[in-house]
Amino acid sequence: MRTVNEHCQTTPTETKVIPIMNPKLTQERQKQLCSLLGNVRLSLLFKASIHGYTGAAFHQKCDHQGPTVSVGYNSTATVISSPGNYYNFNAAEMHGNDLNLTECEVYKVEEGGIIEKPWRTILWKLSKLYLEINLMNRNALMESVKLYKPMISTVGQARVLLIGPVGAGKSSFFNSVNSIFRGHVTSQAISGSSGTSLTTQFRTYSVKAGRDGKPLPIILCDTMGLEEATGAGLDVDDISSILKGHVPDRYQFNPSVPLQADAHGLRQSVNLQDRIHCVVYVMDTCKVSIMSTKLEEKLAAIRRRVNLLGIPQLVLLTKVDEACPCVTDNLRNVYNSQYIKTKAQEVSGRLGVPMSCIVPVKNYSEELELDMSCDILLLSALIQMLRFADNYFDEVSDQEKHNQTK
Repeated sequence: MRTVNEHCQTTPTETKVIPIMNPKLTQERQKQLCSLLGNVRLSLLFKASIHGYTGAAFHQKCDHQGPTVSVGYNSTATVISSPGNYYNFNAAEMHGNDLNLTECEVYKVEEGGIIEKPWRTILWKLSKLYLEINLMNRNALMESVKLYKPMISTVGQARVLLIGPVGAGKSSFFNSVNSIFRGHVTSQAISGSSGTSLTTQFRTYSVKAGRDGKPLPIILCDTMGLEEATGAGLDVDDISSILKGHVPDRYQFNPSVPLQADAHGLRQSVNLQDRIHCVVYVMDTCKVSIMSTKLEEKLAAIRRRVNLLGIPQLVLLTKVDEACPCVTDNLRNVYNSQYIKTKAQEVSGRLGVPMSCIVPVKNYSEELELDMSCDILLLSALIQMLRFADNYFDEVSDQEKHNQTK
């Protein structure tokens, strides 16, 4: 039986050198395990080749440690399969009748951790003047939105289209932005929890700078939520009409019948200010991993249509506070959360958008008063939308110059 003494070197004065514990489980394998367990990370507690191949050593290191995952390694490669719906096995069969372990590791299952270096920089810092700094930053962001002007003089407001599954938080995002500029929590757009879309009309919401203030230079366009079933929710074929500006405010959708070009109530003549200048996909962080294939295919089809029109696209990751306990405790941990970063990377891979186009936010849902950290995330997302709209105007301007030189 091998013991820890075989793996420790000693100095002439018999001082033991503590061996370094390197996990045999690769990072990729750890990620696969963590994806099955939720918002967790694995921390190596016990390694038999170091601590000893004995029950006593195992219990000394692993007892009273909370949830753990044990990983045994042997020299036999075994794949368990069954052509039916179930199979019976015993411990020996599961390990290929080879219980002679070459290594045994035990990992502690911990809540998804905080990473020391943020995966994105945002202007909030802990200091004695924390409240003043955050207030100044929020006010500066609000002022940036108020002073924004589209690059093309014929367009007064940038139009941003919100697209996403039912319940992802599209209407809540408008309500949250509206709350910031009103100075209190509002609920102008219909929002809430439902199995089907609460929004059945195409709505264009203009945010005002205060109750009697001027409209801000941005319009948030809300539409029906995406649903898996055919004939339910927003029809992919309707997207092109919305993007090109043919659908007016308060147009009533019929999910079972796609829009026709000559449908009653549609704009037949449109100009640049009627078009969509930026598309934002709103995704619930808690549901990224369980997004169905059908929904993913719908989003991919929409992406292709948006790409054909050259419209910039962003992803809004909502409900980050519900997805990660670290962020629940402190919203400023959002860019230090390994779990939120992992979800952003997952969305990036599934939707085919760069990480730089993914913005996490928390909408107002149960609060009665505003929160500065929440406002800063929402305003940062809003400013990013305006920047992307500017990218669209750049392309339009370049195209017009190109056409004039022909």
